[in-house]
Amino acid sequence: MAASEELKALVSRIPEPPKGGTYAELDEKGVEEIEKVLAELRKGGRQAALGLIDLLVEPGKGDDVKPHFALHLLAVRLSAPGNDGERAAFATALASQLGGARPKGVQSYLIEQLQVAGGKEVTAALGKALLDPDLCDWAARALAAIGDGAAEPLLGAWPKVRGAGRLSVLKKLAYLRVPGAAGLFKQCLTDADADVRIAAAWGVARIADASAADALLKAADAHEGWERINQTDACVCLAAALAAAGNKAGAARIYAHLKRTRTGPDERHIRQAAETAAAAL
Repeated sequence: MAASEELKALVSRIPEPPKGGTYAELDEKGVEEIEKVLAELRKGGRQAALGLIDLLVEPGKGDDVKPHFALHLLAVRLSAPGNDGERAAFATALASQLGGARPKGVQSYLIEQLQVAGGKEVTAALGKALLDPDLCDWAARALAAIGDGAAEPLLGAWPKVRGAGRLSVLKKLAYLRVPGAAGLFKQCLTDADADVRIAAAWGVARIADASAADALLKAADAHEGWERINQTDACVCLAAALAAAGNKAGAARIYAHLKRTRTGPDERHIRQAAETAAAAL
């Protein structure tokens, strides 16, 4: 059924989007027709998904609104509870088209749909996409959305990722609270890139790594402006996380440091927050 005349005819039955280019205001008759097309596409399984992908074109090179819409609608519907087998087959079909000769604009759209419908079955494929500068951020977002099984490909890609992808990967490791990234977060507190240093600070805070407290405080003390604000906030969050985990001594050390060093008028709120929190330990 891949890109067959039968599939093309089926997709052509999807109504044209109303004025404005969206399907949000489609009339009842149009909705009914879309549901019929969707049911047929679901019967087609993997071959139907691959056929829809064959109808996608490089952005700006043609009109593929209908197959775009059909793929997204399938991703949304199949991600609903009770469809896991069908969802996994759909996601695997999309993931099989990554890394080849398809335009990067098409591949990024497929990854966007995996952010909706993907599961552990596609994390390895997304891990490979992390190494493509054009797809890295898309793949990192999809892995963060999936969660299950995402830590290994993100950690595995880190030594090979370059440029803006480093920040994408590090942020997602922090978002997912990956304990295995503890050493990486600590190392990146002294990275040459300020954004990477800030992401590392939040990674330390989110995994409540008491062993990195001194390194985080040192990093926060060493900078001014936006970076100092972000890293100081991360220090406060780390202290709160340690206190919540029962490590009151670790939290107290951080609060004491902030009270002692945040003496400027523009950091009064930090000093007061540290004093209040320390008193409650």
